[in-house]
Amino acid sequence: MGFAEYSNYDGLGLAELVKKKEIKPAELVEAALERIERHNPQLNAVVFKAYDEASAMANTDLSGPFAGVPMLLKDILGFKKGWPNRDGSRFVPAVPSPFDSTLVVRFQTAGLIPLGKTNVPEFGALPITEPRLYGPARNPWNLSHSTGGSSGGSAAAVAAGIVPLAHANDGGGSIRIPASCCGLVGLKPTRGRNPLGPVIGDVMGGLVAEHVVSRTVRDTAAALDATAGPEIGDPYAAPPSPGSYLEATKREPKKLRIAFTTRALDGEVDSECKAATEAAARLCAKLGHEVEEGRPEQPAEEAANFRMNFIVIWAAGLAMVVEFFARTLGKTPAREDFEGLTWGFYQFGKTITAAQYQLCWASLQASSRQVARWQQPYDAWITPVLGRPPLEIGAVDLDETDVMKGLAPILGYVPFTGGQNVTGQPAISLPLAWSKSSLPIGVQFVGRFGEEHLLLQLAAQIERAEPWSKKRPPVYG
Repeated sequence: MGFAEYSNYDGLGLAELVKKKEIKPAELVEAALERIERHNPQLNAVVFKAYDEASAMANTDLSGPFAGVPMLLKDILGFKKGWPNRDGSRFVPAVPSPFDSTLVVRFQTAGLIPLGKTNVPEFGALPITEPRLYGPARNPWNLSHSTGGSSGGSAAAVAAGIVPLAHANDGGGSIRIPASCCGLVGLKPTRGRNPLGPVIGDVMGGLVAEHVVSRTVRDTAAALDATAGPEIGDPYAAPPSPGSYLEATKREPKKLRIAFTTRALDGEVDSECKAATEAAARLCAKLGHEVEEGRPEQPAEEAANFRMNFIVIWAAGLAMVVEFFARTLGKTPAREDFEGLTWGFYQFGKTITAAQYQLCWASLQASSRQVARWQQPYDAWITPVLGRPPLEIGAVDLDETDVMKGLAPILGYVPFTGGQNVTGQPAISLPLAWSKSSLPIGVQFVGRFGEEHLLLQLAAQIERAEPWSKKRPPVYG
């Protein structure tokens, strides 16, 4: 296999070539590193490189379903011993991590070879990836447009064929939004499915879930097989899987009952995003599923309260992260160390009392019960991922310190993804449409709590019926 063919394979495909001894892991790493050097000056997706370490690992005895396959870790929660983890912030110095996160250990046990770390917005707070520390990550489909966030660097690298899959995490859409923007598969697993250890129990009360972005459903499923499962001391545990997620994708799903909506709880949705969702619903009906329009009903006032409660939780969580780094580093946070919007979030977060925080969660958990009861009859719920196609870079003023003013351009942009972080339900973005300007448009499929296997079965069926693998961005391979 010549290096030119590397980007034509997904992760399992590359692993199969290694298993058959048609190529060596060192050759795969060399191909990935060459693509980083060629594409990263345009994309700014990779912000830390560990080439020597990756090459050395490629020459060890590797095993697992992804043996020999290159990958990248996100600069948030992707802790690897000896590598910096800066959360995209100038406040956090490039101090080597003293440990590997449990997820990274499981990635490596599966045979994956980390090459470096990917670009993120400061502390993962925004659905764009344009940090002052690293500069903006750029979308391989159009370099003037956003990759989404917060896993934007990971998504750009995978979409450009640098690696077949990359670490990502999701606290309000941060896997699904970049997957939508970059034309990828992005699954946010059920709360508690993947661990955050060995140090962290949860992030922001359980909003944040760990996984990957990839180009194929089977890579996403196989990665979940490799990483899923609690570790001792976890505060949450997802219901046990009924079996291998990868094996589930090989079977046709039963006839499913599916609801869909193109209406956001507040705000308008772009016509192209609506059309993509409606087309996905028609495709599911064509595949033999029972499809009807529907969504949980929520009065406008409750929708506004839901959004504000979510923002309060995020602000408190961000303030906690800043205070954690301040205490660990022995530094006092100062305005010049942060982007304006981050500083505004931090200042707002410090004003929130423990009672207010608990009241917000009580309200969100009551809403979660309503949503869970509503979805019980439905195996899946289809929505847009985003309210419009990918934003242009620079659409958000990072220097604005007023949180609500700063968030104004993006509240209508991300009306669908935060709900599943609150409820803990699994949700997946699939690249099912492209805008008139050739930008990817993802469609979201939401499952019942603990039922990733059904979502992945349906996603694989859709991928077989309407494959997206032949679509390539201008920056690719």
